[in-house]
Amino acid sequence: MRQAELPPITGTDNRRGGEHMRQNRLTWRWIGILVGLAVIMSSLGVAGHGPAAALAQEEDRLGTITVVGEGKVTIKPDMAQATIGVEVLRPTVKEASAEASQVMNNVLGALRQLGVADRDIQTSGFSVWQERPYNPDGTQGAPVYHVTNQLNVTIRNLENLGSVLDAAMNAGANNIYGVTFSLSDTTQAEAEARRKAVENARAKAEDLARLTNLQLGEVLSVSEVIGGVSGGYYPAVVKAEGMGGGGPIMPGELEITMQLQVTYSTVR
Repeated sequence: MRQAELPPITGTDNRRGGEHMRQNRLTWRWIGILVGLAVIMSSLGVAGHGPAAALAQEEDRLGTITVVGEGKVTIKPDMAQATIGVEVLRPTVKEASAEASQVMNNVLGALRQLGVADRDIQTSGFSVWQERPYNPDGTQGAPVYHVTNQLNVTIRNLENLGSVLDAAMNAGANNIYGVTFSLSDTTQAEAEARRKAVENARAKAEDLARLTNLQLGEVLSVSEVIGGVSGGYYPAVVKAEGMGGGGPIMPGELEITMQLQVTYSTVR
């Protein structure tokens, strides 16, 4: 029995088979790429992070509102500062300087006896100058010399303030300039003023948002205003000049003011 003979495979048939296989591989490769892109786009659309969602979120964000909030706190002072001075006029520099030195030593001794520490006493001024007064007939008289010596004194116990000033005058001080009251530690008062400034800023921003038909978003930035009334306190000042017993000196209250600039985002 004769077996059927297969036709010989020629070079043309080989080329056709290879091209067909390459076309199939390219087709499946493009199908895989398209399916992958479809899956990625679908997941982005479901998660809400696609370009359309990002654009919608950006359109909702309209801008910002910036306000300055102010907070004030009133407190009682616990210390005082005063400038205590001695001024002497004599015909010669030597006489004026010697007497001024003696009087100032007496003043220093009186301050120390009342418990004022040396660290709270600082020389703030010392000067010598000549003056030639005119006589009643219009001619110049003999020269006289001024010597002044001034101290900045800190009184940390306000209950001793009156006693300190009286003792200085009794010792020979003839110039006492403005008494200033202050607070030794302003940390807690400043923190409370900042808290009130934040509340004030929020109220202002909410009012502006309501007036412009917007909704207030998150805080974008906060900064403390430097200069002006920000970050400082207003000390009470008393003028106490002249000789003799002084009247009562009332410390009153101090006011600490803080200002904060706050920027909020706004949304529809």
